[in-house]
Amino acid sequence: GMISENDIVIAISYSGESDEIVKILPNIKMIGAPIIGITGNSNSFLAKNSDLVQILPKFEEACHLGMAPTSSTTVALCYGDSLAVVLSELKGFTKSDFGKFHPAGALGKKLVLKTSQIMAHGRDNSLIFVKQTLKDAIVEMCKKGLGCVTVYNENKKICGIITDGDLRRLLEKGVDVYSLCIEDVMNKEPITIPEDSLAVDALQKMMNNNISCLIVEKNLVPVGTIKIQDILNAGVII
Repeated sequence: GMISENDIVIAISYSGESDEIVKILPNIKMIGAPIIGITGNSNSFLAKNSDLVQILPKFEEACHLGMAPTSSTTVALCYGDSLAVVLSELKGFTKSDFGKFHPAGALGKKLVLKTSQIMAHGRDNSLIFVKQTLKDAIVEMCKKGLGCVTVYNENKKICGIITDGDLRRLLEKGVDVYSLCIEDVMNKEPITIPEDSLAVDALQKMMNNNISCLIVEKNLVPVGTIKIQDILNAGVII
């Protein structure tokens, strides 16, 4: 019941005489679906009952007996892949289409998963005002566990970042965390990424800059934080 007259059936059999082919072709012809046969036998049942037939050249099977389907199955696989690749180009099949129809696989996730879908946001995001103290930043960092704190100014815009690496280096210098203002110790040129970016682009940016987290922004307003481990856990790879 899965085949209708609007379908096109591609039947592949090197001998063209397999039981499956002999049994099913008459019913497909009754339904009215066009049949494209791919076979190595021009006199076979498949060849004679196809609307369009491709005859493969003669060759020996690779097995030592010359009988088990080995070379023929490899040829069929290559031929099928070639047809799929050409048809994909003719139909204008895009990366977005690939991701839409293969969402669960690593390639699909790479093509469709957005930064905004896996970032920490809202109450889970780590934010602090620029005029607060380093102590406040440490408390916020420990509370949210993101490995960094985004610093914002009076206009709610991003103006800096403090990472756990920055904090370790400051503590090693014996700084007074109670008196230091965040503005005096933050990195004033943080690396950011727009919220509508693909997660794979965020991963690439972090790898290129040897960092483990990124500020996610919308019009320079911090909307989230994304960690490299979250992207990897989501199944996105490069």
